[in-house]
Amino acid sequence: MMKLYSINSPSRLFTGFWQLLLLLSLPAMAQTGKGDRIYGSNFATRSPVVAQHGMVATAHPLASQVGLDILKQGGSAIDAAIAANAALGVLEPNNCGIGGDLFAIVWSAKDQKLYGLNASGRSPGGLKTEKLKTILNDGKAIPLYGPLSVSVPGAVDGWFELHKRFGKLPMKSLLAPGIRYAREGAPVPQVIAYSWQEAVRRLEANRSTIQEFENFRRTFLINHQVPKAGQLFKNPDLAKTYEKIALGGRDAFYKGTIANAIDQYARKTGLYLRKEDLARHTSTWVNPISVNYRGYEVYELPPNGQGITVLQMLNLLKTYDLKQLGHNSANYLHLLTEVKKLAFEDRARYFADPEFSKIPLTWLLSEKYATQRRKLIDPKQAAKRIDSNVPPLREGDTTYLTVADDEGNIISLIQSNMLEFGSGLVPDGLGFVFHNRGTSFNLQAGHANEYKPGKRPFNTIIPAFVMKNGEPFLSFGVMGGAFQPQGQVQILCNLIDFGMNVQEAGDAARFSHSGSSEPIGTIMLDGGHLALESGISKEVRDELERRGHHLIPSDFFGGYQAILFDSTNRVYHGASEMRKDGQAAGY
Repeated sequence: MMKLYSINSPSRLFTGFWQLLLLLSLPAMAQTGKGDRIYGSNFATRSPVVAQHGMVATAHPLASQVGLDILKQGGSAIDAAIAANAALGVLEPNNCGIGGDLFAIVWSAKDQKLYGLNASGRSPGGLKTEKLKTILNDGKAIPLYGPLSVSVPGAVDGWFELHKRFGKLPMKSLLAPGIRYAREGAPVPQVIAYSWQEAVRRLEANRSTIQEFENFRRTFLINHQVPKAGQLFKNPDLAKTYEKIALGGRDAFYKGTIANAIDQYARKTGLYLRKEDLARHTSTWVNPISVNYRGYEVYELPPNGQGITVLQMLNLLKTYDLKQLGHNSANYLHLLTEVKKLAFEDRARYFADPEFSKIPLTWLLSEKYATQRRKLIDPKQAAKRIDSNVPPLREGDTTYLTVADDEGNIISLIQSNMLEFGSGLVPDGLGFVFHNRGTSFNLQAGHANEYKPGKRPFNTIIPAFVMKNGEPFLSFGVMGGAFQPQGQVQILCNLIDFGMNVQEAGDAARFSHSGSSEPIGTIMLDGGHLALESGISKEVRDELERRGHHLIPSDFFGGYQAILFDSTNRVYHGASEMRKDGQAAGY
């Protein structure tokens, strides 16, 4: 008999609705079977999209078409990614927008080089550590919603940094599709509509902590109701904001009229963000870091993000014969779960803004360290830890996209509000919501991720890139907070160890482990919880429970977009999985 576990922490609310969705859908699943494919794996929802000249994969079909149009107009992959991301701020506002952060990895065909961009923002300079702790009155964490959760949004500066280095078309052309959709409206697809509804329900329950909540309702509801699937949603305020950015550049947002509006809004709502914080903001170009996994160079960005966790997991896995264990067998899932727990312990301890903390990356990615850590894996028993009674890290809500062009340039880009609709705070007349990434700080004195003014919080959003024999192989990402590292590893194992194609790798059933130690201060209590999608058999579930894993009926299993480059035929293979509304499209 299936049990629905009690979800007491606010951090599990997002997980809770997926659990409920699974239970509600069980009778329909029993009555309506899945169709059969005449070729390829039967679990795959479709074939990969193949094209020679360009490819776009985003979480919304209209955004994918925006990117494709830019490519056909002579824009670079980076131009198309910016245009698609701007459109997604209208089309998928629950998950992304200019009130959030951005990270990207770019393959430059001209330079034959990978570039990394960290466009995440910093905490307000005027909110000192002692003042924050006084306001919280010995609270254990920064609230999920409201003014204390907001750090500087980095996305707009990220667009302009990418455009300055790799752009070809004028920014006005790239923002034009987003402006048009914001003004004329666009129909809301099924999954986004459902997630929008759940997010608003959660925000309504916490509206007492969100100043001037009517701004949110006026911007993101239609006649006081959540948009339904197929209903047109318009955002004229965001259209005006985009127009100001198109005309005034990034300074319009960080130093000009938009910055003034943000400052005025902040002063009347108790938000500590000031125009000076926006004016001081800069993005950072960084060198992606890699490990070799079975002949493939897997690249991630260094902290303050969590990408190194993926590399650590791969380092731990590469001495095992995963194919011999069997895909999604009990032995395979047990191993990956235990490896995830080990890597997340280091993530919780070390990952933070490198300008404030020394992070031992060389050691964490060394073979010697991996060898030591493997000895802690018991093949027959799930590992447990001791809890510090600090709330676990909140789930993240994000959009990922990837674009490749005719010249061979490829971008892997991820952008987020942190939680769906972020802090819930919408500055007057601007049409976007501030993210709540500031809630990811730790309040423990001396911790690497301890809150300090002017510091970047730990960030969950991670773009990924894979090279093989000196050429691009895969640009991809998996959305969803703490799920992202374990989702990326499952994709890579599906491709490399099990020989799946790029669409199958995303459609295959997944596991999701929650409850590991976290950078905000959590220490795992009892091994956490393991969720398995319905494609994993009852026999496997029973065996995992015998090994001490605490199974829950469902969880959030991310969202995946990818472009694989076939270097032999010089063809792009695009994928967008069935868990989202997205689309891969090429020409």
